[in-house]
Amino acid sequence: MITISSNKQTKETVRILVVEDEYILAINLQENLESLGYTVLDMADSAEAAIEKATQLLPNLILMDIRLRGEMDGIQAAEQIWRRLQIPIIYVTGHSDKSTVERATLTSPFGYILKPIKEQELYVAIQTALNRYDREQFLSSVLRGMGDGVIVVDTELHIKYINQVAEVLTGWRWNEAKDKMLIKVIQLIDEQTRLTVENPIIAALQQESIIYLSSGVLLVAKDGTTIPIADSATPLRDNSGVITGAVLVFRDDTQRRLIEERNLAAERAQQLEIQVAELQRLNQLKEDFLATTSHEMRTPLSNIKMAISVLENILDQQGILNLKASSPSESVGYYLTILREQCEQELDLVDNLLYIRMLDADVYPLELTSIQLQNWLPHVAEYFQERALARQQTLQVSVPSDLPPLVSDLASLTEIVSELLNNACKYTPPDGEITLDVQVIYTTKSFINENGESDILDNLQVPYFEITISNSGVIIPKKEQSRIFEPFYRIPQSDRWQQSGTGLGLGLVKKLVKYLEGMIEVTSFQGWTRFIVKMPLSLSKSK
Repeated sequence: MITISSNKQTKETVRILVVEDEYILAINLQENLESLGYTVLDMADSAEAAIEKATQLLPNLILMDIRLRGEMDGIQAAEQIWRRLQIPIIYVTGHSDKSTVERATLTSPFGYILKPIKEQELYVAIQTALNRYDREQFLSSVLRGMGDGVIVVDTELHIKYINQVAEVLTGWRWNEAKDKMLIKVIQLIDEQTRLTVENPIIAALQQESIIYLSSGVLLVAKDGTTIPIADSATPLRDNSGVITGAVLVFRDDTQRRLIEERNLAAERAQQLEIQVAELQRLNQLKEDFLATTSHEMRTPLSNIKMAISVLENILDQQGILNLKASSPSESVGYYLTILREQCEQELDLVDNLLYIRMLDADVYPLELTSIQLQNWLPHVAEYFQERALARQQTLQVSVPSDLPPLVSDLASLTEIVSELLNNACKYTPPDGEITLDVQVIYTTKSFINENGESDILDNLQVPYFEITISNSGVIIPKKEQSRIFEPFYRIPQSDRWQQSGTGLGLGLVKKLVKYLEGMIEVTSFQGWTRFIVKMPLSLSKSK
């Protein structure tokens, strides 16, 4: 008899079920167990009875004979009990033939004792089984409690363990996945190409080292859904260093990616704020530059223009201005005319820059007045009549006498019409025609709804003045028509476009038209180019 010290895994706390088909041997085994301090819950003589009693009593350990009454033997019973209840089993049998031992080994028993049983061997086997079971249960509880999924395979890639997190992520239950091939349970694909990716467990076994999952890998669950995963596969070794399998540790990478994307978005937003601040700084520098330099340029240019006028008067009084010369380029008046025209051009440029600056800043001053187009338009066209005549061009103005008054800013409208007439005169060849027409038209009113979309108001016709300035002989290429209103843009040079200018005039025209709540468009076909300006009869609000 062996004296056993008090232990939490001995005496009455360890409850054992005995499964033995020979009654005398079962009684003898019960006596031995009780003498060692264990509690025998019950005895069974068949596999069916063993399964039933194990389910009812839930013992800490089962001593299982292999040859039992009925059609099912102890190995089959042990396999079912372990799969259902996870109760450790020690085989107690008189059979040690190779086939029986191999079958029993496949069920991963916690011990194998041959009859006749010695009390000391029985005690050692029980304590060893209980200690092993405690260690495995502890490890299992750790794996179950991990936030990562864990899958263990043998060297043949059969699944030997899968924890609860892995069950959730893959959609496979442990009893479904057990002993299945890895590729049946775990399918990995590339996030971009959707092509199959080799499981890192395979590489871990082949290379005998830790293999990390590459980024952009998706796990295809049992139901076909996909989740991004990350982590690694590691080979498992026994005490001799021999590889016995591998373990895949993985986790749902969705949350990390969301955090990463949020951080990236925040970083981009911060960079955008810096860029916006820098752009605002540069714009302010531009505004300051325009405000300062335009004033500094305008004053001397105005003085130069005034000086030219004074010089022309003095020379004219002295009879020097009109002295005959062998060619126009040798006369004093020729060079003074060039100086005056250049000054006027530079002054126009400075004025246009100032106007564009004020329009962009929404501080352009407007003085609303009632304008009679039938009187005003012919007056604006007078200067260009003389210019067209000098260029052997024809300028026709057609304004109905019964037009209603237009309430708008006279200075801005004068700038718009003058620039378009100037543009027409500049690009119309000799013997070409220029026309200025105006009429009242009605267009359907649209508005922006609460969804930010443009809606049409049914049967709401709004009157507009349509001012059309046309010129013959020049066609604007289709690809250039959408760009001619860009500030400083000029159509690439050709025989028809060899004209001076900064390309700022049409840009200013479009900004002024828009500021006056109007629209402008250009058409060019069949030898004619037309600029069509549509202006409301009155502004909807004061600027």
